[in-house]
Amino acid sequence: MEEEPNDYHVKLEVFEGPLDLLLYLIKKEEVEITDIPIERICSQYNEYLNMMRMLDLNIAGEFLVMSATLMLIKSRMLLPVEERPELEEDEEDPRLDLVRQLIEYKRFKDAATHLEELEESQNNVFFPEGDNVVLAKDSGMALRDVSIFDLLSSFSELLRRAEKEELREIFTERYTVADKVDHLMSEVVKKGKKVSLHRLFKDMRSRNEMVCTFLAILELIRLKQIRAGQEPGHFTDIQIFRVEEEEPPMEEAELEELIPDEEQEASNE
Repeated sequence: MEEEPNDYHVKLEVFEGPLDLLLYLIKKEEVEITDIPIERICSQYNEYLNMMRMLDLNIAGEFLVMSATLMLIKSRMLLPVEERPELEEDEEDPRLDLVRQLIEYKRFKDAATHLEELEESQNNVFFPEGDNVVLAKDSGMALRDVSIFDLLSSFSELLRRAEKEELREIFTERYTVADKVDHLMSEVVKKGKKVSLHRLFKDMRSRNEMVCTFLAILELIRLKQIRAGQEPGHFTDIQIFRVEEEEPPMEEAELEELIPDEEQEASNE
């Protein structure tokens, strides 16, 4: 059945690149970066691209170039040894260039992550001279932010499960992304509730409702209204929760601190 157009159209950019997706798949499959099972990874990579197209996400050209590169490597690897073109002396295994790119990119990513962790730990260090230290509220959640690929992976699994239970499309109510944005704003943002991704989709039997809900989640993450987190080191259920309010803008904070000081100085004069 053809989908009715939504009055609230979401066209999201995928800010992570093709190397991020490859590293994600390598980690998920628990394989060595230096010995990539190219056929399996290529197939999964293209599944993610198809999911992004289905959700109408903007796919950067680099994703398509990487897809073509993987297909080329796969075709060369699948050729019988006797039919493979002879490698010239300066020509290498077609996977090696990709492996080098991944290793170098992972090195930079790990360094950036380490710096972020140092910055976060430094923010939690308080010195004795700080008389009016205000501690941030403890949300009780030691969760790491998940990537777009974690979310796509979970949503793909939820769709597969729902399809086994026969999604109903003909006589079901039609939903829009705007409807689901309003619902999430009410239940998660305003009420401050935490909900798991599986629980959120548990009773949905309409593909239209599931897609609109997922796009609403991505939109609210982009708008920094909600976050998606997961326990570190585990492919556990993803939790959706409100972004805690940040400190007031610098000019407002300065006004609150400076006005009493200025009044005190005036009285001293």
